[in-house]
Amino acid sequence: MNGKTVHIKSFGCQMNKLDTALVNSALTEAGFSLTERVKEADVVLINTCSVREHAEQRVISHLGHLQHIKESRPDIVVGVIGCMAQRLGPKLLEHEAVDIVCGPAQIHQITKLITKTLQQKKETIAVTEKIRQRTDENLPLEDFESTYGIGCGQIQAQAYVRVMRGCDNFCTYCVVPYVRGPEVSRPPEAIIDQIRKLADSGVKQVTLLGQRVNAYKHTSGDKTYCLADLLRMASDIEGLEWIKFVTSYPSEEFFEEILQAMADLPKVCNYLHIPAQSGSDKILRAMNRHYTAARYLEMLDKARAIVPDIAIAGDFIVGFPGETQTDFEATVDLIKKSRYKNCFIFKYSPRPDTTADKRLADDVPLETKKSRNTELLAVQEKISDELSAEFLDKEVKVLVEGLSKKPHLDSAKSDGNPQLIGRTETDYIVVFNGPKSLTGQFSKVKIAKTSPLTLFARLM
Repeated sequence: MNGKTVHIKSFGCQMNKLDTALVNSALTEAGFSLTERVKEADVVLINTCSVREHAEQRVISHLGHLQHIKESRPDIVVGVIGCMAQRLGPKLLEHEAVDIVCGPAQIHQITKLITKTLQQKKETIAVTEKIRQRTDENLPLEDFESTYGIGCGQIQAQAYVRVMRGCDNFCTYCVVPYVRGPEVSRPPEAIIDQIRKLADSGVKQVTLLGQRVNAYKHTSGDKTYCLADLLRMASDIEGLEWIKFVTSYPSEEFFEEILQAMADLPKVCNYLHIPAQSGSDKILRAMNRHYTAARYLEMLDKARAIVPDIAIAGDFIVGFPGETQTDFEATVDLIKKSRYKNCFIFKYSPRPDTTADKRLADDVPLETKKSRNTELLAVQEKISDELSAEFLDKEVKVLVEGLSKKPHLDSAKSDGNPQLIGRTETDYIVVFNGPKSLTGQFSKVKIAKTSPLTLFARLM
């Protein structure tokens, strides 16, 4: 299929970004060319997310646009991959634009599916019929990850490395267990070998990924490995400078060991993303979250005691079924006590086939959800602003990601260099002027101005 071009549009979380990178690498090796322009593509893939209704609506809108393109270019092949593909399966093929449907557990088949569709002009589908069963599909997925996970990390000297797939927690609002299957932890030797090869290729930072990354557990012989073991093993890899991991679930299992590894190992960044979702114990029970607000705050206290410079981020859902004003005020109180560097706050939307959708009435009015979302964002913005202000006039080390996509007027006065964006080890976004050649490199900058979400700096 040499000469055929592919455009990939990706929605959703870091897992999807990694899957997109793996698919890019596999297609490139198979002789396809990648393009940023849909108009130049023979094949268009949409990597989808099902976590929120809004994400799926964006995909439907995108498919409508592609259907219009197909009217003048009927030979263009359109594929839907990822979580939405697994959730809807054959129903997606009813859309006039769609030729290929491929679930996340089948992405190792994507080259074959595209080639078959181009040659035979027939629709193809590959999804897991019984997603909650552990199957032999894990082996080809592991081979796919190990093979193509090396070629997808050179951009900006950063790479994602998946340490586990799936989730066994079944939070009542969440579709992930139904579209990504049960938890399966990858063998530690495969993970460390992949990281070592990435470091050899110039990658300076890796982010270890898992739906509940702190639940990583793999038994080999007489030893059971946890995330802390992976952090220690990865820290020994020459050339690698920063190690991050997301997303952590508020669980006591391995928590102290992980924090101790963070405190002991200079390469492990002092950053913890640990979603609370609500500050109300009643709502936490309804969500099937296995902790109380008080226990959650105790975990944050422990984190700050073991790692004094740690930066913590959180997630919250407002307007969950049954959430009263009192419940919401408990969430406001939790955010004020947690002192997050930043928060991801979402309005609840029912996801088909989840327990909340089946058993709980979506009884909080949309306007109430919107007002609570706005209020919570304002509370967090004040905290973020206060924490950011502590960086003023300080020198920090950043890993430069490249040119800033949205130029900031608040940045230091230009010296003829373009505006760059980088991140600190604690995941603060830093904007400064400097040569584009710094992309993928570490730089020292001095913070000249702050805002709730961005630090503005001068290159040292």
